[in-house]
Amino acid sequence: MAEGKFATSVTCMDGRIQLPLAKWIKENYSVDYVDAITEPGVDKKVADNSELESIKHKVGISINAHKSELIVVSGHYDCAGNPVSDDEHKSQIKKGVEVISSWNTGAKVIGVWVDNTWNINVL
Repeated sequence: MAEGKFATSVTCMDGRIQLPLAKWIKENYSVDYVDAITEPGVDKKVADNSELESIKHKVGISINAHKSELIVVSGHYDCAGNPVSDDEHKSQIKKGVEVISSWNTGAKVIGVWVDNTWNINVL
């Protein structure tokens, strides 16, 4: 079993947001590691219940093997994989939190928006 405290990040594959998001999660939730589950435009996929088996499987590994107690669903400014308005992203993130919460993982699920200055905003 892995040692240390883990969180799970369900996030876009865009490399610009990986470090700011992981740093924010570590600092705000006192975790040692962040398991990153990435897909392009993941907020839309989760909100639409599209192509979720792989994501759900990976979340299960993070929860079961690493005992993650937090899942962070995110979307970001200037997303090539989901080129919609900021408001649409935020709506999709909120829906994604509902979808992942319905999986009954036992983990807390939150949504965050990464803005145009790469700051993290809780929704």
